[in-house]
Amino acid sequence: MPVTVDRAGLWDAEALSDVAAATFPLACPPDATADDIEVFIAEVLSGERFGEYLSDPDRTVLKAVAGDDIVGYAMLHAAEPADPEVAAALALRPAVEINKMYVLPGHHGSGVSTALMRAALRRISDEGYPGAWLGVNQENARAQRFYAKHGFAVVGTKTFRVGKQIHHDFIMRKLF
Repeated sequence: MPVTVDRAGLWDAEALSDVAAATFPLACPPDATADDIEVFIAEVLSGERFGEYLSDPDRTVLKAVAGDDIVGYAMLHAAEPADPEVAAALALRPAVEINKMYVLPGHHGSGVSTALMRAALRRISDEGYPGAWLGVNQENARAQRFYAKHGFAVVGTKTFRVGKQIHHDFIMRKLF
């Protein structure tokens, strides 16, 4: 089924939240607890929070649509990294973070992720940014391979909180 990638609107907040709730647990390391994942989803990936993201001028949410359904999304965040260690590792200004990028499991391997990544990188490049960055869990080898295939390289590490747990991510960067 063909996929279309387009900018999401406020009306997509609940559908994006549903996709996030279904996909986020798949990217978590095996030791992440169900309770901590549930807390993260409630606090960071709710429909209300997506409404905030979609209204934030520093964020762009791209949606991947197959048929009439949103099957994936990517969130771009054009702001200075809040974490000083991330800022130092990037050595790139300004840069856009690909803050979230998830695809429903039934659409893995169908080209949705590639379509989202290409659209995200094209948008970032077209807006004149010299590069992009993202964080990926150090245990998520599949995602790391995908990002490397699209030109990202590890430039550092950072921590990422899910509920009460601290996880360790690689910082990956792509220069244009």
